[in-house]
Amino acid sequence: MNDWIASYIEAQKTALDSIPADKVAECISVLQKAWQDDKNIFVFGNGGSAANASHFTTDLGKGSSDKMSKRFKVLSINDNVSWMTAIGNDYSYDDVFKRQMENYAQPGDVVITMSVSGNSPNLLRAVEWAKEKGLIVLAFVGAKRGGLANLADHLIVIDSEHYGRVEDCHMGICHMLCYAFMEIESLKA
Repeated sequence: MNDWIASYIEAQKTALDSIPADKVAECISVLQKAWQDDKNIFVFGNGGSAANASHFTTDLGKGSSDKMSKRFKVLSINDNVSWMTAIGNDYSYDDVFKRQMENYAQPGDVVITMSVSGNSPNLLRAVEWAKEKGLIVLAFVGAKRGGLANLADHLIVIDSEHYGRVEDCHMGICHMLCYAFMEIESLKA
């Protein structure tokens, strides 16, 4: 058991080492501009990535916003189960994120999506729609990259195909995005 655990930790360290600091910095700049311009930030994913989207939204909307002179306008569109199931039932599960954004999104708003495979049909449809409407797309994916890699304006790829490791890295990136605004004074102006 100890050998397996040590091996898992080593592989996790390798995945963490693949996080590109320059790409994370780009994403922080995108969020800072969205904050300055009062733009909406829509966050979503499936499964563990949905949980990461909810967690990130809480940290940015509460934790980071508490340290800023005004609040981030951030929404996890994973969190309204009634709306998602109505869309899935009446239209298609592939539309559960796109159709929610149709009610709120404006050009210049930001989309953040996370996916280990990068190929989830509901994420691709939402991102394609967002690009058509002039939203800025940040995508965090795993080594398979998938279709999201070709659509994103800002892409972060974790060099692993292991779902747990990639999702852990994505959450680490989300924490960096949030804590930058909590801890770096120059971002608050």
